[in-house]
Amino acid sequence: MTLDLGRLAKAVKARRLEQFPSRVAAAHAAGVSKDTWKRVEEGEPVRDVSYAKVDATLGWATGTCVHIAEGGDPVPVSYHKTQGDTYMTTQVPDSLVPEDVRDIIKDSAMATTPNLTVREIRELQDRVVEELRKRGLLPEAS
Repeated sequence: MTLDLGRLAKAVKARRLEQFPSRVAAAHAAGVSKDTWKRVEEGEPVRDVSYAKVDATLGWATGTCVHIAEGGDPVPVSYHKTQGDTYMTTQVPDSLVPEDVRDIIKDSAMATTPNLTVREIRELQDRVVEELRKRGLLPEAS
């Protein structure tokens, strides 16, 4: 798939302007050079690790830069502390459709529990999509 780096550049610049006074400040916070940050904001390619650092600095889930360049929406994250534990939450973007959720579940299940059967993965996918629909996070099936 071809990445739309111009689309990514616009999204990164808009988010950066909400949070940082300059490219230099954002680059410093991300631990990348000002030139690397400039390349992202000008729609030029950088290394994947740099995109991950931009994601974290802008308060996006890891992989959001690539997701935006592929045509998706930003995936912001929030961090919460509870009795000494910190956990991260995110909002499911409108562009994420049930089939995307199924793919994410399949990939995650295969990466973390490789002994699951195809049938078990499909049951897990169905259950998660059903639960997300019940909670109003995914549209009802048409």
